[in-house]
This record gives sequence, structure tokens and C-alpha cells, in this order.
Amino acid sequence: MALAVPGRALSTELKQIDLAADPQGGTVLTLTLSTPVAQHVFRLQNPDRLVIDLPNTQRRVKLPLPPERGIVAGLRSGVSDAHVLRLVVELRAPMQPQVQSLALAAGYRLRIALAAAAPAAAGDSVDTPSIGAPPAAAPTAVPTTTTAATAAPKAAPRSVRAPHAPQGEHNIIVAVDAGHGGDDPGATGASGTHEKVVTLAIARALAARIDREPGMHAVLTRDGDYFVDLRNRMTRAQAANANMFVSIHADAVRDRTVSGASVYILSERGASSEAALDVQQNANMGQSVEVADRVLGALDRVGAVRKREVQQAAFVVLKSPSMPSLLVETAYISNADEERKLRTPAEQQRLAEAIFSGIDSYFRKFPPEGSQYARAPGATADDGAELARAGF
Repeated sequence: MALAVPGRALSTELKQIDLAADPQGGTVLTLTLSTPVAQHVFRLQNPDRLVIDLPNTQRRVKLPLPPERGIVAGLRSGVSDAHVLRLVVELRAPMQPQVQSLALAAGYRLRIALAAAAPAAAGDSVDTPSIGAPPAAAPTAVPTTTTAATAAPKAAPRSVRAPHAPQGEHNIIVAVDAGHGGDDPGATGASGTHEKVVTLAIARALAARIDREPGMHAVLTRDGDYFVDLRNRMTRAQAANANMFVSIHADAVRDRTVSGASVYILSERGASSEAALDVQQNANMGQSVEVADRVLGALDRVGAVRKREVQQAAFVVLKSPSMPSLLVETAYISNADEERKLRTPAEQQRLAEAIFSGIDSYFRKFPPEGSQYARAPGATADDGAELARAGF
């Protein structure tokens, strides 16, 4: 899938990405490009990653899965505001890369051999020189990077932060969105229960549970029976510097025997039609998969789940480009038994606790930099976590 930067033609195409294990237990990453580039390759730690910056480059191929054996755990990518394509190689252990560049008759090849090595000093990012400089025709790197052929001083790893994130230590902020409201009742059960009523009750219970957790705070996109435009819900979350957006709903279908919960993230089709797969949005889709899977698992442990895999749909409220977003269909209000349960505070609290459990699990594994969660024992803060966990 191509990642385009709107409004600017990119001169280089990344045409092929190969990942292969070598007999010594290492892994070889080979990039084939349409023209030479002044790449910048460096390491980051905690967790261990290799970063490859390719100026003025567009990815034209899907990211490959890592080999079952080898040092590479995953691969993700994104494009910065400076039009630099960044590939992030997630590693299972510290490594020592060897970089070779080769000019081809019709293009350019970058080969990076990754072998296990002792970790560098804590807090360092390690620039890795290439074996063979890019040809003279290579475009100039952006000022914030150095070319692979130029030695670069060690520097503390730079954090990748969402554009709206506050500076300094802060609470993790979760925007909780109660679906429908006001003159939009949503679905209605056989006994007359409106979706807008139960979603607000569950959203309030979830927000209260979030607020009881040290280091986390909730904001409600609506806290009463009134209508909020779908895009305004995203705007309110962004204005609150939210780290995550969770929309609460209760599904309905004609078949009143259908029951159980489902969890949705934005579909790629929905993203591309809305924002040409905006890079930050593409990153957040990867994060959304991670948290949605955890929420779905938590719901499965406490009750019925209709769809046991995270679903994708082009819901407008999931199209925020600045934070991971998910939509939870808590139950089928069209099912008489589930409608009855949804009306009770006990069921509302049970669902809220399950959703919170998934959110909390995600942030404890991937705490935002500068948050109180990042200081918790066992936290695995990743300064690349504002990029995608997978696929980005």
C-alpha cells in the first residue's frame, strides 16, 4: 500500500522490501529504491530498534512480516512532515548493523545486515555509517538528519510525540464518547430502551473508573442528553489533548436472537477516502488494533462476544488523525435479554470495567512518554509508540 504525501511529488520510490534470516541467526533487510537516497541509519534503545530515514521517498509496497527466526520482531513505517520516509525495525535484542549501498542500472539498493551485539550505553542513539556512500546524485538529506556517509555524534533518542500532546509529565487522557444523544436516539430495543441512554450511562461509568486510576483522566464528549456532531466529538477529544478515543454504542439488527459485543477500528478504505491515508492516521490505526484487541479480550472474559476478531469500518468518529480510536458495540439492544441487562447499573459497570481493563493493559504496555504510567515498575515506555505498533 502506498503512503503518499498530499500536495508534493516524491522523487524516490521504495519498490521492494525483503527480510530474510541468515544462517548465523541474524537478519538481512534489503531495500530496493528507484533512485539513490542520502539515507540516515541509527539505533535506538529501550526497546531496541533500528531506524532508517529515507528523504523524499514514498513506500510503494507492503511491509513484510519478519522471519520466524532472527533478530527482527516487526517492521513499521511512516512519513514525517519533512517528507522523510522512516522505517522502524523492532528488534528482539541489541544488534550491530552493517549497511551497504549499491547503485543499480535502474535504481538503488540498500542492504542492512543485523547481527546480535552488546547494547550501547543507556540513553544513546547510535548512528551507523554505511559501507559505501550513496552516489553523488543522491538528494540532500533534510537538515535534521545526517547522511549515512557522514559520521554523526551520539545523541539522546528523540521522542515521537503526537502533535497535540502536552509537554512534561502528564496524565493519560482518554476521550470517552457516548454514542448518539438528543434528537438522535440511536437504536431502540423492543421495550423502548434508547441506545443514547445506555451509552451515556456506560460512558459515565467508564469515565469514573478511568478517573479513579492514578495517572489517567477521562473527558466525556457529551455528558447529557444532547446531540454532538460526529466531527465535533473528534474536535473535543483533540482539544482535551486526548491520548485515545473510545466511542460507546449498543448494536441492533433485525434478528433479535443475535447477541454479544464487538470492537471496531477504522478501516483502511475509510481512512483513504477521508484523508488519503494520512501518515499519523495510519500510525494510529496500528495502535488502535493493539488496544482494540485488548478491549475485545477483556469483554470476552466477562460475557458474550459476537465477533471474536477486531472489526474494521469507516465510522466517522474513528477518523481522528491524532490518536488511536476504537468503537465498542457493548451488546445488541435489539436482543431482549441484552436490552434488559443494558438498563441495569450492574451491567453498565461490568462493561465499563472490561473496557477499562483493556485500555489500562494497553497503556501499561505502551505508556506515552512523559506520562505517570511511564514511571511505573515494569513499564516499557517506547518513544516510538506514537508511531504504529504494527503495519505502520
